Amino acid sequence: MRRRRLLSALVLLAVGAAVGVRMGSVVAAPIGDAERGALLFARQCSACHQLGKGAVNRVGPQLNRVFGRTAGSAPGYKYSRSMARMGSDGLVWTLDTLDAYVENPRSLVSGTRMAYRGMKDAEARSALLAYLREWSDKPQNIPEAEPTARASGLVLDPAILAIQGDPDFGEYLSSECTTCHQRDGSDQGIPSITRWPTEDFVAAMHAYKRKLRPHPVMQMMAGRLSDEEIAALAAYFTTLD
Repeated sequence: MRRRRLLSALVLLAVGAAVGVRMGSVVAAPIGDAERGALLFARQCSACHQLGKGAVNRVGPQLNRVFGRTAGSAPGYKYSRSMARMGSDGLVWTLDTLDAYVENPRSLVSGTRMAYRGMKDAEARSALLAYLREWSDKPQNIPEAEPTARASGLVLDPAILAIQGDPDFGEYLSSECTTCHQRDGSDQGIPSITRWPTEDFVAAMHAYKRKLRPHPVMQMMAGRLSDEEIAALAAYFTTLD
């Protein structure tokens, strides 16, 4: 009996090590090289953001405890209307949403003031997020527990981005869009979508489809559209004066 129990315990330990047990007593596998992330932060982020002991808001908000934080909610920082609106819509910074934002800020928050072109290398982003995670709650829960659970990052197939949209077809499809968004590009409480770069438009719509962007109506509408229809809308709205 003791031998059978010992064998069962060894099997459970092996399985737990292989798949990563989600209990706080077990150290989870890291999401990236935090030391490399510290270097990346110093080179690419520290001109605008602070992180660590005594961090304060600068050009951008301080990033302590950013995981699990509602977008646009760091105390004492004045955000752009776009970022504040996304927070009101329910955007929370998780491993998925931060990864998408760092890769291409405009794919997640249209009109963001962050003048950063994005970090395209996935391994570099993982390293940076691992470093940011060290200054958030419960760093042992990487990446098994919210808010660090990774579902599906915004990685678009190059074939989707290569689709040449038909602007005439896009105009035909646009009637639902323009019940809220203004064709002339004016912003009356709802963000403008005219003259967007097509890649930004496509990325934003796919972020809604994958429920990275939180607005439920946009999630529903984007979910109805095919890749070709999204490309057509992007082609149409980018041509409007």
